Amino acid sequence: MKLTSLITDLFKRYLPTPFTIAVLLTLLTMVLALVFTESSSDKNHFLEILTYWESGIWNNDLLVFGYQMMLVLVLGHVLVLSTPVSRLILRLVKLVKNGANAALLVALSTMLVAFFNWGLGLIFGAILARKVGEYAQEHNIPINYPLIGAAGYAGLMVWHGGISGSAPLKVAESGHLQGLMKNVLGTEDLQGLPRAIASSSTVFSGSNLIIFSAVLLVISFLAYRLGKTAPATSFGLNTYRFESEEKKASGGADRLDHSKFFAFGFGALILIAFAIQYSGMLRTMNITPNMLNFFMFGMAILMHGSIKSFLSAVENAIGDTSGILIQFPMYFGIMGIMAGSGMVNGISDFFVSVSTTTTMPIFTFFSAGLVNVFVPSGGGQWAVQGPLVLESALRLNVPLPKAVMALAYGDQITNMLQPFWALPLLGITKLKAKQILPYTLIFMFAGGLIYLLGLVFL
Repeated sequence: MKLTSLITDLFKRYLPTPFTIAVLLTLLTMVLALVFTESSSDKNHFLEILTYWESGIWNNDLLVFGYQMMLVLVLGHVLVLSTPVSRLILRLVKLVKNGANAALLVALSTMLVAFFNWGLGLIFGAILARKVGEYAQEHNIPINYPLIGAAGYAGLMVWHGGISGSAPLKVAESGHLQGLMKNVLGTEDLQGLPRAIASSSTVFSGSNLIIFSAVLLVISFLAYRLGKTAPATSFGLNTYRFESEEKKASGGADRLDHSKFFAFGFGALILIAFAIQYSGMLRTMNITPNMLNFFMFGMAILMHGSIKSFLSAVENAIGDTSGILIQFPMYFGIMGIMAGSGMVNGISDFFVSVSTTTTMPIFTFFSAGLVNVFVPSGGGQWAVQGPLVLESALRLNVPLPKAVMALAYGDQITNMLQPFWALPLLGITKLKAKQILPYTLIFMFAGGLIYLLGLVFL
């Protein structure tokens, strides 16, 4: 407990807000570019760096990427607030018999949901943990509530290797690799890049599914064992309401907003268009951000049953995207400086000099875990670190899908240490970071070992 209190205090005292960290990283990158790179023209080097920065911030391809990630989070949250998912959570809660099976239930369910969509898993796990706490309180079932909260956060240690993972999703998009590397690689090397890396080689590869299954089983078992041994805690919770009651239509055009027929028809139209547009990609198990978001959009409207309910849920969920909205352009600017000044090549030279085909994915895993502490966003991290990883992999002949997944594994595992994405869960469960940290750290070390073994042997 002393260790977790120390870590919590360090985060509170010495780690500023993520946006402030993004500003500090921007300034640091500018200084490093000034010191270690040279001007490529007669222009003042500092002014040249500012030009690279501004161009990176408004990189059209990366801005589209930022909006795609916002929709992944919003639509996932919106789905949790629908009546069918709310009913599912309440049914799951009734399976709770004791502290051990409560922890197992929350961890297993949350990781399965987060593998499909991280925004859905983040809020689903939080609400499920809260409802388990309420149920245990009502039925006098002794549980360790902080452990239940930690289990509800476990989805964030599998999300980036899942269907909504930022890096695997983007590399599956035709032309993304060329767009990301256009200022890093020469023309010949750029033309040698694949147009895309299919999801069948990353998320749906046999090795990733084996690794995910191992993490799912081991973490669920750990949660169960901890639920047996961890002392029961006392807590007092009021009933959590999924959403406020919807007012009846006042008449006129307002009826259309509340019409189940109208919402069902439009939702069905979206899913029909989805089937027509993406049936070929579905057959090859290739998932892209637009494909995932289009499906989630249609499902969200269908499951809410009215435009009014859907929009109410969107309003509830939209606040979660503020970090992506304002921080992603800062990360794009950092990438602009690194690519334009040639820093990417210099850092890649260093990685290549100390790595081999075997060790490069391991170095990527650890470096991604470290970067995630300061850039707590898989999408932002891919924009900054992705080009470094890809160039190093190309030069060391490491398969690109393996390099992408090494970054994804490293990024997701230290979410169990970095409390940034735990904030929605802490708000819903009324827990504090230092209460769940002892258990998330156990999950992190166990999961990290599995990911490392997978990178070495699979």
